[in-house]
Amino acid sequence: MIPAPFEYRRVGTVDEAIQALSDGPDAKLLAGGHSLLPLMKLRLARPSLLVDISRLQDLKYVKEDGERVAIGALTRHHDVANSEVLQELCPIVSYAAGEIGDPQVRHVGTIGGSVAHADPASDMPSVLLALDAEMEVRGPGGVRNVGAGDFFKGLFEPDLATDEVLTEIRVPKTAGRGWSYLKFHRRAQDWALVGVAALAQNGAGPSVALTNMADRPVRATGVEEALAGGADPAAASERAAEGTSPPTDAFASAEYRGELVKVLVRRAIEEAEAR
Repeated sequence: MIPAPFEYRRVGTVDEAIQALSDGPDAKLLAGGHSLLPLMKLRLARPSLLVDISRLQDLKYVKEDGERVAIGALTRHHDVANSEVLQELCPIVSYAAGEIGDPQVRHVGTIGGSVAHADPASDMPSVLLALDAEMEVRGPGGVRNVGAGDFFKGLFEPDLATDEVLTEIRVPKTAGRGWSYLKFHRRAQDWALVGVAALAQNGAGPSVALTNMADRPVRATGVEEALAGGADPAAASERAAEGTSPPTDAFASAEYRGELVKVLVRRAIEEAEAR
C-alpha cells in the first residue's frame, strides 16, 4: 500500500517540533515509525505533515534523577533493554524493552513512540502503569507532568494535545523489589494476547497491571486488594479479570483472555515474590 500524500519536515529542537505541530492539526511526529508508518500505508492514518524528531540527541538518554530514573523519549528499545542503570535500579523496564518485537524493531523503535501510541496491546504502557511512572510533556504552554494512570485515556488515546511532545519518562527505583513481566503471544514478535506486569509488596504494596485487557493498560485492583489482604497468588489471581473489558479479535475471544489472565497473573506474582 502507498500512503496518502504528505509533507515532511525535519526539526533540530523540541521547540521546533512544537511549532511544526502547531502549524497543522493533522501533523504527526515521526520517531522510529514502527507504529505510524504501517498505519499510513494502510491509510488508517493520513497526516498532512510528518515532523521528524528522530535526530534530537538531547532526548536520548537513561540517567539517575534523585529517587527515579529518567529516560529520554527518543531512547531506542535496544538501549533501554541494555541500560546498566535500569538493569540495576529498575530492571522490569529493561526486561520488558528486551521483549518488544525483534532486534530490528528494538534498534529503531523508541520508548516514547511506543508510550505515545497508547496501544493497549503494547508491553511498555502496562509496565509503566504498574510502576506509577511519570511522563513529562512539553507544549506551547510549557512543561507538565502526567502520571501513567492518567496518561493512557483510551484506545490509541494518550493525554497529549496535537501540539505537545512527550519528552521524558520517569520511573521509580525498585532495586530489591521483586518483579515480573509475562505475556502470552503466538509468535515471539507478535503483540501480546495478554500480558502482566507485577511488583511484589516489599512494604510498598502489591502492584499488578494488565496488557490487552481493556482499551488501555489497567491495574488489576481486585488482585492487589486480595494480596494486600493476605491472599496467596492462586486465590488473588481469581480476581484478575474484575473490571476489565478484553477485546475479541481474530486471535482470541474475550472469554479466553479472561481465563488466560488468571493464569498469567498467578505466575507473575509467584515469580515476583520469588525474586
